[in-house]
Amino acid sequence: MKLEHVALFPHADGAKPVDIVIANGLIAAIEPSPGDAAPRSLAMPALANAHDHGRGVSTTSFGGAGKPLETWLLRIGAMPSVDPYLNAVAAFGHAARAGVGSLMMHQTRPQGPMSLIDEARILARAAADVGVRVTLAIAMRDRNPLVYGPSEAVLDTMPAEARAVVAAQFLSAPPLSPQEHVARVEAVAAAVESPTFTVEFGPAGAQWCSDELLTAIAEASANTGRRVHMHLLETKYQRAFADAAYPEGLLPHLDKLGLLTERLALAHCVYARPEELDAIARAGAVIVTNASSNLHLRSGIAPIGEAIRRGCRVAIGVDASALDEDDDALREMRLAHFLHGGWGFDSVIEREPFLEQTVANGRFANGAPGAGALKVGAPADILVLDLAKLDRDAIMPVAPVDLLFARATRAHVERLIVAGCEVFADGRLTGVDLDATDAAVREAYRAGMPGRAPFLKAWGPLEAGVAQFCRERLGCC
Repeated sequence: MKLEHVALFPHADGAKPVDIVIANGLIAAIEPSPGDAAPRSLAMPALANAHDHGRGVSTTSFGGAGKPLETWLLRIGAMPSVDPYLNAVAAFGHAARAGVGSLMMHQTRPQGPMSLIDEARILARAAADVGVRVTLAIAMRDRNPLVYGPSEAVLDTMPAEARAVVAAQFLSAPPLSPQEHVARVEAVAAAVESPTFTVEFGPAGAQWCSDELLTAIAEASANTGRRVHMHLLETKYQRAFADAAYPEGLLPHLDKLGLLTERLALAHCVYARPEELDAIARAGAVIVTNASSNLHLRSGIAPIGEAIRRGCRVAIGVDASALDEDDDALREMRLAHFLHGGWGFDSVIEREPFLEQTVANGRFANGAPGAGALKVGAPADILVLDLAKLDRDAIMPVAPVDLLFARATRAHVERLIVAGCEVFADGRLTGVDLDATDAAVREAYRAGMPGRAPFLKAWGPLEAGVAQFCRERLGCC
């Protein structure tokens, strides 16, 4: 395969166009293109989405819009289970459509009813059919199913009928032991891992995981090298919980448990303090920022500029909640730089290194090979944008990087190549019919909604009880 006459990121401004030769999944050669015509395409690293949950449909369609995380998480209970293959093809397909070559899925809600291993096999098949690299983090938690504290504090505020529904939905299954959690992840990994589909430990967060569970994960990770992915300090209520539960500091506590290493990726970190950012930087852990999700869920704006200044490795996640709920990773990358790249004449990080570093750190967090740079011998994971469409006005020469960071969206994606295979071209995914899949997923959700009627009836008291708990017990950080 050969990409002909393309501008090459990050050296696209004024440089001669090149041809990129691809063989055996790698970039075999980068050669000057013949002729003097200006390039009409921009070749850049395929994007890495380092934090997502693999939902094929937005939670807004199930009444989740405008809710803080603490009630939004429970509102996901309004979503019926659907065919995991269809849901995964939709989620992975949307990511690929927007230029993502490496995608992390934190599987917090298996669809069932099959075993977790069988469902993971289905997810691996969906990833292969779409053609993207996928990292599956198996969610692990053993406490605080409703709020950051005793569930009775909420249940006791609810009418008996609503209480019974909520208890059945969230409290009926006893938590696994730490050893069972670890063994389950390793069993899934043994069944499904491949060069393009890997498995990680996915502790949901310190507020949802006991010290015993986090210690077991840390020990298993140290023994095997398996990576760990968890949420950290996403909301002000999590900040308040952490300050009360870990008086020595949450990051020192995680370090003492053996979890704070370069094998750890931490999603959100909205309420991380300077000394905590320093600890993350020293450990070599990766912060995955999710700007749009943090805005949708009223969590706040993370101190990512400060994290970069302090030497933290930063990656980008779409978190199944891009700004326009369209999984547009290009817009998400641009938004992150707009928010954190610097103000006025004071730059925190320039645009080209920001893109290069967030891709490299995202691939590292996802366990994907290489740093994403387009160079000979690197994996051929390449995103090609339509420069002619980006330069919609064509008034004077404009640097491709200016066009990229000013206006690039998934509408400008021309081709996506992953591991040397064409995943998106000619306006469609090459391996699956995304439009038909989206239609099938929506129909499946519509068909399942009557079964969610009891939960929807119980929602009002549940939401009020959780809000009251957060206001009264946790307050503000």
